[in-house]
Amino acid sequence: MAEPEAAVTDTHALVFHAAGGRGLGSRAAAFFARCEQQQAILYVPTVVVWECSLLARVARINLRRTVREFFEDLFSNPAYQPLDVTPEQVYRADELRFNRDPFDALICAAARTIDLPLITRDTEIRGSGAVTIIW
Repeated sequence: MAEPEAAVTDTHALVFHAAGGRGLGSRAAAFFARCEQQQAILYVPTVVVWECSLLARVARINLRRTVREFFEDLFSNPAYQPLDVTPEQVYRADELRFNRDPFDALICAAARTIDLPLITRDTEIRGSGAVTIIW
């Protein structure tokens, strides 16, 4: 199977990448490396930005700058593109019932809406079959 030219990221995958890549699966790490070389595109759902904000607020992650500065820096590389939440994503998220995490549902719905794989190690998402996984 050829490596995809574009994907959507889950929150933890982006955080792992930002922290130097520790914890990423080999395919996920390779995909992020291709993004850094502007050879692939990674879509970052707005809900990932929000979840990072919440995690930083309660000191679960350290972005080493404000959330705004972190994402402005990330999006300065054209390989990283924000993906706005749409009503269609909300409808699709509502239809997903594999767990009770609204972030997981919206992130999966974002990937499904634009028909791209999701970079995640989340076992519930993987087990759901809701999206194609890169890890």
